[in-house]
Amino acid sequence: MPSRILPPAGPARGLAVAQLVNALGDGAFLVTSALYFSRVVGLPATRIGLGLTLAWAVGALAGVPLGRLADRRGPRTVAVLLAAATSASVTAFLFVRGFLPFLVAACCYATAQTGLSAARQALLAALVERRDRTHVLAHLQSTLNAGLAVGAAIGGVALHYGTRTAYLAAFALDAVAFLLCALVLLRLPAVAPTATPPGGRPGFAVLRDRPYALVTLLNTLLLLRMPLISLAIPLWTVTRTDAPGWLVSALLVLNTGAVMLFQVRTASAVRDLSTARRTVSRGGILMLASCAVFALSAAGWPAWGAVVVLLAAGALQVAGEMMQSAGAWQIGFDLAPAEQQGQYQGFFGMGVPLARMLGPLLLTALVVDWGVPGWLLLGALFLAAGLALGPAVRWAEQVNSRLVHAG
Repeated sequence: MPSRILPPAGPARGLAVAQLVNALGDGAFLVTSALYFSRVVGLPATRIGLGLTLAWAVGALAGVPLGRLADRRGPRTVAVLLAAATSASVTAFLFVRGFLPFLVAACCYATAQTGLSAARQALLAALVERRDRTHVLAHLQSTLNAGLAVGAAIGGVALHYGTRTAYLAAFALDAVAFLLCALVLLRLPAVAPTATPPGGRPGFAVLRDRPYALVTLLNTLLLLRMPLISLAIPLWTVTRTDAPGWLVSALLVLNTGAVMLFQVRTASAVRDLSTARRTVSRGGILMLASCAVFALSAAGWPAWGAVVVLLAAGALQVAGEMMQSAGAWQIGFDLAPAEQQGQYQGFFGMGVPLARMLGPLLLTALVVDWGVPGWLLLGALFLAAGLALGPAVRWAEQVNSRLVHAG
């Protein structure tokens, strides 16, 4: 089991340990935060939703400049500072007592998290050989899921007691976890800042890279799978099928457990942009099949039949998710200039906060409200985005090749 989760000894393992530590805290934070802001801070649900939406919008905009800062000042230094900033923003949540302080703290949290992700990706690009990056990222994803699962269990204990002290303890755990993450990152080898070579791409080059922007947009559509598993599928299960309520938890366990066990094996098929394109396309086919089976679960099955259909749909969904993730990692790295990985990873990573911000509203309307036609349309969207990513990547390769020859 450890060999499936942790990469071999060296910088990659250090990155995985840092991921594991902060995932433990994040797991506790994610399962307790909504109730903490509601019951302890006293914010209405609409204010919480508005604040988090605005915060992730700010975080999405911050990814590119913070990624460029990682290029110019060194990704390890910036990653350590942003991990500490994330810890400080979580600590600030312990003292907020109104909407405006909550909004400020949430914006700081989302900004630090988005920037930290870009800096860590740039750090990985500097410390890990190109041919090994997707394989290492698969290990990091497995580590992330393992940490989130354990952290969520700890958060569940806080939910069980339901006291202000229990919630504060969960938040304090997250703050301490990010401080430990900063210390682990500080022990990794230092990486010198990168400089744009003569005739290279100046400034915020990623903002003028149209092929990379298209690739990022298509990947953002694929990332709608994130709110799909966390929000739309649970709501669909309890409102549109006769499956028992415990199946919501079972589907989440199926998803996280499969990623922990099989993400590394899935990523082993991705070695270059060609295999990445094929893997993403196959993932789109599986996502279409998954959406069709989810739609089938509302066909009036008895409880046991609905359970079988939903588990089959969940298995197809996580298989498609792992394929899409593995291919997207390779694409995001290989299309980025070596000296500007920070800003490019910051731009590519914008898909995560955008999916978190827009996905819940879109998927609730499409799947939960519209039903079977919405599922089929969503599946077609996943398939179309997965297939379109191939031509978009080839376009980006052609543009990059012309820039190299022109330089």
